[in-house]
Order: sequence, then C-alpha cells, then structure tokens
Amino acid sequence: METRLDRYEGAREKKLEQLKQLIKESNYIVFLGGAGVSTESGIPDFRSGEGIFNQESGLSYRPVDIISHSFFEAHPEEFYDFYRRKLCYPKARPNKAHKALVRLEKQGKLKATITQNIDNLHQMAGSTTTIELHGSVFRNYCVDCGEKYDLNYVLKGKGVPRCQKCGGIVRPDVVLYEEHLEHENIDNAVKAIKKADLLIIGGTSLTVYPAATFAQFLKSDRVVIINKSSTYLDLQAMLTIHDSIGTVLDTVISKYIPRSKTASKSKSSKTSSKTKTAATTKSSSSKKATTGKKTASKKETATKKPAAKKAQTEKKPAAKKAGTKAKKKD
Repeated sequence: METRLDRYEGAREKKLEQLKQLIKESNYIVFLGGAGVSTESGIPDFRSGEGIFNQESGLSYRPVDIISHSFFEAHPEEFYDFYRRKLCYPKARPNKAHKALVRLEKQGKLKATITQNIDNLHQMAGSTTTIELHGSVFRNYCVDCGEKYDLNYVLKGKGVPRCQKCGGIVRPDVVLYEEHLEHENIDNAVKAIKKADLLIIGGTSLTVYPAATFAQFLKSDRVVIINKSSTYLDLQAMLTIHDSIGTVLDTVISKYIPRSKTASKSKSSKTSSKTKTAATTKSSSSKKATTGKKTASKKETATKKPAAKKAQTEKKPAAKKAGTKAKKKD
C-alpha cells in the first residue's frame, strides 16, 4: 500500500533524500524491525495475504493457535510438525536490508537493532548490536535440565525432540503466544530508544505488543516508517515510505565502511615495529662498524709498539758499546 504523496512524480526520490539527510544528521540511530525485513530472504511474514497465518497449516488447527504456549504443552507432536515446516528456514541468507544495517553500524551511527524475528539473519550479516525480542530458532534447550541444542538437532529428528542427557523435551528458545518476553531484552530496547536521535521502524505493521509501543519512549519526533503496508504511526511519523525495506535501506545508507580502529592500530603497530627493527639493525651495524674500526686500530697499535721497542733495544747496546770504548780511550 502506498500513500497518496508517494504517487506524485519525484515524491519517492525526495523522501529518500530526506531519509539520507536524517541519517547524516544523526549519531545515535536505533532500528526496530519485524517480519517484513526477512521476506526478501524467502521467509514469509505472518499477517500479509501470503503470510503464515493465511496459509494452510496442514493440520486441523489454525497457525495462530499452534504457535501458542498452551498448544505446545497439549500437542507437542503437532507443534513440532508445524514448527519444522513453517518456522524454520536454515538456508535463508541476509538480504540488502540486513547488510545495509550492518554498514550503518560499522559507520558508528546505528547503536541498536531491535528485531521481532527469530531467524538470526541480522547476526549472520554481521550485526553485533541485535536485541532479539522473540528469541531464535537457532537456540534450543531441554525444559527439564537446561541442556542446549542447535537447530540441526531439532530438524534432523522426527516427532518431539528429546534431551540426550535426561530425556526431557527440547524446545526452541522462542517466545510463543501466551508467554512473556525476557525483561532484560525489553529493558535494553527501551534504554536504546530513549537515547536515540532517530528511530527507524521497518518491515512491521506495528500490531505486536510490546514492540508496537516502543516509539513512545523516543524523546523526539524523529521517527521514520518504512513498510509496504500502512501502520498506526504513519501520520505521526516524521517520514513514511511505503516501499521495499531492502531497496530503501540499500539506497540511502552509504556503501562506505570506515577502517576499524583495531586494524589501523595493528597496522600502525606493525609499521612502528618495522621502523624499530630497521633502526635497531642500523644501530647494530653502526656499532659493529665502530667496534671493527677500534679493533683494527688496536691491532695496528699493538703491531707497531713491539717494532718501536725492538728499535730501542737495538740502539741501547750500541750506545753502551760506544761509551765503553770512550772510557778506555780516556
């Protein structure tokens, strides 16, 4: 869905330029994303026409009911049948949106990436600031002893995955309906937004709580919405763009990635080390040359001294002999 303004010639380009300028002016950007960020990686969202909630579950239950805590407890077999088919995409890879956000992070502007997705794509792209509100399918644990398992362990089996240590049920570390989000994740997300000078919300219809309310913690009105469909914040946001989030972010975020301080420091250290080594080698060579000259000089002196001594020795007997003769003559 597009806004009426987006239909005017040049309106989209003007909006992209405006977003570029907002990013340029900002130093503490926070991104809040939903399922729409991952659709370009081949992972369906939940609420669109082709979303998971509008697909056939393959069971006699609605998808929205299957991914609830009470259903997981009552029908684990059916839950895992649906879970493996509809919620896990191990071959999915980061798209333009994920990569653009990582560039923004490396430029020092993006301070937090808050995601409602459970696919780990932000981290695969290289993000180090991701806050996962709803967990990840890549983490699994035994409900009885807490033993941890990876995604492959859950996918390769059939039926309900069991713990190898105690036999308990292994469940995904994701937040199901009827379950509470981790307080630490919510706190970190809110803290980041309170510090932000620009909040970019993308790929989400803003209908899932509490993420839908996070914009209220922003201390300014600098909110940008990038989503194909409309949201309740469209008219309140500073800028609203109804377009592909991957295309928009890839266009407005510079391709430039500054060299890391660590790399620069390492290079400087290596150069310094090479300079020191060269200086040491030069100094060592100089010392050796000086030492060589001194040694040669000493040898030369040592060689000359015996010759002089010999000459004196030869003269003395002659003088003595002459003196004897003179005395006798007297």
